[in-house]
Amino acid sequence: MSGVSFDALWSAIPYPAFIVAPDDSIAGANPSAEEFGSTSEKQMHGKPVDYYLGANSVVMEVVRQARKNDIPVTQYNVMVGWLGNVPTLQNVHAVPMREACDKILILLHPQGRAAKMDRSLTHRSAARSVSGMAAMLAHEIRNPLAGISGAAQLLEMGLTDADRELTGLIRGEAERIGSLVDRVEKFGDLRPTQRIAFNIHDVLDRTRRSAQAGFANHVRFREDFDPSLPPALGDPDQMLQVFQNLMKNAAEALPPTGGLITVTTAFRPGVKLSRPGGRSESLPLLVVIGDNGPGIPDSMVADIFDPFVSSKVNGTGLGLSLVSKIISDHGGVVECESRPGRTRFLVRLPISRDEQVSEEG
Repeated sequence: MSGVSFDALWSAIPYPAFIVAPDDSIAGANPSAEEFGSTSEKQMHGKPVDYYLGANSVVMEVVRQARKNDIPVTQYNVMVGWLGNVPTLQNVHAVPMREACDKILILLHPQGRAAKMDRSLTHRSAARSVSGMAAMLAHEIRNPLAGISGAAQLLEMGLTDADRELTGLIRGEAERIGSLVDRVEKFGDLRPTQRIAFNIHDVLDRTRRSAQAGFANHVRFREDFDPSLPPALGDPDQMLQVFQNLMKNAAEALPPTGGLITVTTAFRPGVKLSRPGGRSESLPLLVVIGDNGPGIPDSMVADIFDPFVSSKVNGTGLGLSLVSKIISDHGGVVECESRPGRTRFLVRLPISRDEQVSEEG
């Protein structure tokens, strides 16, 4: 694994790649493989591949064929599980490395990423369709709501204590609806997103400190930041709102004890999003917010970013839709992976080419 050019190429591969030694142990793994397995290369090194994939994995059969015939072998539509994780559909490529002591290179090509990107664009359209309706509804509801609350307050002046309980109920419900209107109104903000260079770690640190002082004071946090990340491009205040929403969702899903929220950043070149006019934008900056809660029901994961979809009993279904809208306005994408004991939200963002970083972030 020596040589600067090879190391740069190895790190730049956007798909999980592993090097398998002749004894079927793992001799190397790129950063995408570390992300795929939620395990560092150091932890994987020297362990048998079937420890992670299982003794009867189709992947190992592809490796054996490549080694036996000394030719590249590809098998499509393989369900690949990794140490108990929910299996995902992959195309598996095994290539003999003749100049590297008969080692085999395994490349996993996830079939789901393109679908997730398309789904993210669908979420963007859905969130934007809500925007116009939200602005109108917020205006139309707020005025009569203020009248109801004011009338209830006036009635209280000449009522008995028993009757005041009813007017108090009216005012309380009016405040609750007002709070909901405030959240809906955020979708009506169609102003262009400001685009400045900012330090994503500063925003994440502010979010984590705010969470620990409030809604997430019952959980532990674990951070794994890439200190070499370039500046992000966008609005640091809006991104703070995104990460607050994601951390709040995670905290609310966790039990009073034993809960853990993980915050990870990494540089993952190779992921691009197509733009109108044939342009494409690179999204190399990756932020992952994870938790060890019970997970999101399988029936909801695909639609979790749609407006008014919620896995919570009293949820409005607006928080994650707003997250999707803000990320989309920044030119990025957000994805969700969930199973019992492990839920992750992956936010992919563009980077700034400007050297100057905002101190507000």
